[in-house]
Amino acid sequence: MTSRWSVIWMRRSNLSRWGRFCMRLAALGQPPYKARRPLARLGRNGYVAPSATIYGDDIALAAGCFVDERVTIFQHPGGGPVTLAERVHLYRDCIVETGPGGSLSIGEDTHVQPRCQFTAFAGPIRIGARVQIAPNCSFYPYDHSFAAGEEIAAQPLRSKGGIVVGDGAWLGVGVTVLDGVTIGDGAVIGAGAVVTESVPANAIAVGVPAQVVGFRR
Repeated sequence: MTSRWSVIWMRRSNLSRWGRFCMRLAALGQPPYKARRPLARLGRNGYVAPSATIYGDDIALAAGCFVDERVTIFQHPGGGPVTLAERVHLYRDCIVETGPGGSLSIGEDTHVQPRCQFTAFAGPIRIGARVQIAPNCSFYPYDHSFAAGEEIAAQPLRSKGGIVVGDGAWLGVGVTVLDGVTIGDGAVIGAGAVVTESVPANAIAVGVPAQVVGFRR
């Protein structure tokens, strides 16, 4: 049960240093992990755990967002914005990075389970609303150039347009989504799949590379 003092401190919270300190005070005496989600409903930027790292000038968290322990949101120099809509949850050890040409937006009520990685360089990652993303998923909206005669690390990144995941999709444990892919509304991607081509709305896709094996009924 959220205490009176937790309510008071969360109402003073924001993403400034003082605001983060207020969140820390609000969490004192509260149960751990997902039991702290009620705190997110009390702050203008939701709840950001004390050990989470948020670094960058263009990072926006809407009301009700829950950013768990050890989550990292990092904007490299020249990196694009990170925008979390209302009631987005990022659970433990997720990593979000944006670099030049990249950006990330996540729609309302989307939940991202632990240890997922969003590396937005060269192209955008756009995750819809009410998407369920299981642990250990990763998203890469770019590729390395690899022409012969020059080390790959010295060659530029390239993108075919980034990644889009439609509203209401579900990605199972350990899914990898690569550049140029659109996953349609309501699609289901099976555990361990590597998605290299777009998946239609309401399709069920599994395997490496992911192949459509049916449609939701």
